[in-house]
Amino acid sequence: MASPSASPDSFERMGLRVQKIINSQSAQKAKAALIFRLPDEPVDEWERLLEEIDENDNVTLAYRDDGGVQIFWVVPKED
Repeated sequence: MASPSASPDSFERMGLRVQKIINSQSAQKAKAALIFRLPDEPVDEWERLLEEIDENDNVTLAYRDDGGVQIFWVVPKED
């Protein structure tokens, strides 16, 4: 049963928020970012976002005990 609790834009807003963290200078330098789900973000949408991130090649997700998710990535070398 679908719950109408989440507005259609909540997934997009969450994606943009995470994208900002990943695109930050410090994250780009480290090729790693630590993200957390905000209390008002639906768990199912958070899990969907993590699945979409995890589908990317060269990306690794590490789930932490504190609820955070560490994202690591490698930039493939150009031929």
